Amino acid sequence: MLFDWDGTLIDSYHADTSAYLAMFKEMGLSWGLEELEKNYSPNWYQVYRAAGLPRRLWEDADRAWRAHYAKHRPKLIAGARRVLTKLSGNHHLGLVTSGDGDRVIRQLREFRLTKLFTAWVCSGDTLRKKPHPEPLRLALRQMDLDPSACVYVGDASQDVEMARRAGVRAIGVLGPFPTEKRLRAARPEFLIRSIEELPDVLKRFHR
Repeated sequence: MLFDWDGTLIDSYHADTSAYLAMFKEMGLSWGLEELEKNYSPNWYQVYRAAGLPRRLWEDADRAWRAHYAKHRPKLIAGARRVLTKLSGNHHLGLVTSGDGDRVIRQLREFRLTKLFTAWVCSGDTLRKKPHPEPLRLALRQMDLDPSACVYVGDASQDVEMARRAGVRAIGVLGPFPTEKRLRAARPEFLIRSIEELPDVLKRFHR
């Protein structure tokens, strides 16, 4: 079982959007919450492109976003720790996220979840980002797993597309980010409203 991080296991919506809005202001962009939600993507460079931010300023935007994000302390999605702990007894768990590696690994340590995951792949570990299957394929190689025996859980359409392209079944979970409409349109094999529904849904794969 492999998971997305932001919006799937951690409620980072407020931290993420607050950092974006502060960064937009710092970079002289007139975007607000409406524009961000309309154009939101786990691949933040797609957001930069949509906002018309010149590529030469992307590194500055990254630094600004990280500085503002660091002012916040996101919390785990309700039930995430309990579900992960339960699943780890019978499944190998992996993490495949577009999030910055330094941040995600720090958060895993803060939440004391590191030992539950066999592998984690973050932004920068592969040349290509979601929805390209490369990040998920890397995690599968690290875990020595057959794609057909795996499930990927995420809250965005890019998660579903990445899973399909890697030959992995996809479960969509509704989270705090503005991704529901596109997630539904991507038609994951199962769509759940809460991560707490995951153990029961997994039983249906074995029927």
